[in-house]
Amino acid sequence: MTHASETAVRAGAAPRRSLLSRMGDTPIPWVLPLALILIAVFLYPIIEIVRLGFTDADLVGTDYEYTIGSYTSLFTAPSFANMLTVTALFVGFSVAFQMLLGFAIALMLDQGTKRNLRGTVITRTAVLSAWAIPGVIIGVIWSLLYAEGETGILNYFLTFVGVDDPIAFLSNPTNALIAVTVANIWRGTAFSMIFIYAGLQTFPQDVIEAAKMDGAGAVNRLFRVVIPILLPVLLVNMIVIIVDTFNTFDMVMAMTGGGPGRSTEVIALSIYNQIFNNFDLGSGAATATLLLVINVALTVVYFRFLEKGKEAKKA
Repeated sequence: MTHASETAVRAGAAPRRSLLSRMGDTPIPWVLPLALILIAVFLYPIIEIVRLGFTDADLVGTDYEYTIGSYTSLFTAPSFANMLTVTALFVGFSVAFQMLLGFAIALMLDQGTKRNLRGTVITRTAVLSAWAIPGVIIGVIWSLLYAEGETGILNYFLTFVGVDDPIAFLSNPTNALIAVTVANIWRGTAFSMIFIYAGLQTFPQDVIEAAKMDGAGAVNRLFRVVIPILLPVLLVNMIVIIVDTFNTFDMVMAMTGGGPGRSTEVIALSIYNQIFNNFDLGSGAATATLLLVINVALTVVYFRFLEKGKEAKKA
């Protein structure tokens, strides 16, 4: 043993640890498997979708060339404006009524719970059941409700109020878009109700009592106290359901398949039809990239609201 090593041993110096040993004291071994899974099932497919959007690939052949033709044909196609219009109407009305109905139901449940009224648990369970049912099943259920033949449940009940001719719920373009939107509102109201009801449970009751002492009526308390305080919750809820509605595919596919014509073809369903019905992988990937950009933009807005909410709480 050399003089330097003897000095180190006497001084109690710890032996040099290996790289693996030092990594064991860090979160890397725990985070690395998750990171690899995310890269394999999330990041890599996104990169591939963006790459294929710049090609003329299809599902039949294996040869393709890199080109911007997929984006050119997407933005210049006559169906592009119709797809955006249908998606905007579908998302706009769905989000508006999901927010309104979810807020109304959450407010009634909150007031019913405070007054110890019976049936609040049953109401919550009934509303939650709509959220728990898969979208394909919801599409099948509402297709049975909207059926135009003798089995059509809604048309059957309409005969009791004097409507003899069956209404073309799903074969008329305008009616089909309204019918799909109504089904999506019924499906998504539950999430808004849960979100807003959770916000109401953390609502400061002393503020309400102070408003009552100042003589504010129920309507004034709602619009001048409750809604302003719940505004961060409402905004986050709105962004989340906008993202969810933009990506709605299964329910619309089960109900109409995008028809009649393309009257109910939202962006997510258009991606499916382009790739698996028209075998146009390049155009489908370009449309998917467009939807990805929309989702990323909405996600950035979502995190901005979260940061503002945290700053407001600190203040």
